[in-house]
Amino acid sequence: MRILIMGGTLFLGRHIVEAALRNKHEITLFNRGLRNPGLFSEVERLTGDRDSNLSSLKGRYFDVVIDPSAYRPGQVESLLDALGALPRHYTLVSTVSVYASFPPGSRYDEQAAVLTGDEGYGALKARTEEALQRRLPSQTTIVRPGLIVGPHDPTGRFTYWMRRIDRGGDVLVPGRPDRPLQFIDARDLAEWIVLLTERSTSGVFNATGATVQTTMAQLLDCCVAEVGREACLHWLDDDTVTATDVEAWTELPLWIPENHPEFGGFMRANNDRAIAAGLTFRSMRQTVADTLAWSREVPDEPPSPVKVVPLSPERELAILEQNNGRLPSGADA
Repeated sequence: MRILIMGGTLFLGRHIVEAALRNKHEITLFNRGLRNPGLFSEVERLTGDRDSNLSSLKGRYFDVVIDPSAYRPGQVESLLDALGALPRHYTLVSTVSVYASFPPGSRYDEQAAVLTGDEGYGALKARTEEALQRRLPSQTTIVRPGLIVGPHDPTGRFTYWMRRIDRGGDVLVPGRPDRPLQFIDARDLAEWIVLLTERSTSGVFNATGATVQTTMAQLLDCCVAEVGREACLHWLDDDTVTATDVEAWTELPLWIPENHPEFGGFMRANNDRAIAAGLTFRSMRQTVADTLAWSREVPDEPPSPVKVVPLSPERELAILEQNNGRLPSGADA
């Protein structure tokens, strides 16, 4: 197939390109040429800006489009307008952030209400989905991932925990050990996106994590085993950490208080539909091992607008010292 991939040189996009090349597809990349310009020299590369300059796509035809980089409805509409003919299929990478809320303790599926309006990341992604579905109502795949992890991750969220354990010493860990986590290896997601595109599978799919629920304790145990360094994990409950004014998800990545009225259930997506459509998962240990190996080769991820700014060692120590007398029984491991 002739596949147009929008972007394709940073994180998920580069894994999609690699998966499509393994399956012997004819690839064209469209991007600004700013990130990793030396990647994929064997494929056709078109330079432009999807917001202001689509001239290199004028009159072109592709069997399918895979789009991991559309954030506004106008970006999809202008792309389709620029092409010489509509593709027979279009796969859009959206996000679970389109959903209106994530109540504590509740699972949600693809039928959950989405955000309204056109302000903010999630709402704009929802409008982008709608714009595509209007133009190609029966030829569209909408993939809604949650947390994407793995090699080449520019955010620093997942790598924070293995790097923190690699630093050793007393580690502040938020929430309870059995707190559920959902994440998906970018390589598993990419391979499945290519599969859906090859099959012209239409529909909306949550793509969030393995069928067996992963916990924070399991992830950290895996990190400790792969890093090979002693670390003392201090588990502080949600209320204790919240009282310190630590910013969830950024200063302490992968943590959202489970009782948060809007986001407490963020890590509880139902992805049965995606699994039925062929989504599979490698082991958590493989994801951790490969991500750790990559992070050691590239100690500092490239600058990114989505890169987290985690808790400083000094503040982490101060919080631990402040709460040392209130550590839950048996919390140290």
